Amino acid sequence: MFDTAQIIGICAAIASVASFFPQAWKIIKTRDIKGLSRPMYALTAVSFSLWLSFGVLKSEWALIVPNALCLAVTLFILTMLMASPKTRTKVSETLDPDANQ
Repeated sequence: MFDTAQIIGICAAIASVASFFPQAWKIIKTRDIKGLSRPMYALTAVSFSLWLSFGVLKSEWALIVPNALCLAVTLFILTMLMASPKTRTKVSETLDPDANQ
């Protein structure tokens, strides 16, 4: 089955990916980006891109999958941070039509 290191790696990957979803969902629900740092999310996107590239070069699925998912969510958050309020509202309404403004 799985050894201890693999179990820890799987748990770490799940936690890493899951950690970005609450922020993304909050942006969708509230359309509020106050207090979020563009430079931080930009640097995080670069970091995930580099980890993803490393995983691809090493053919390590344990690095590829979670870093690809984290990069996608991070890029969504960064895009929402850079989008105009009108665009942010349009995206939010598309993803969650019942969201309150």
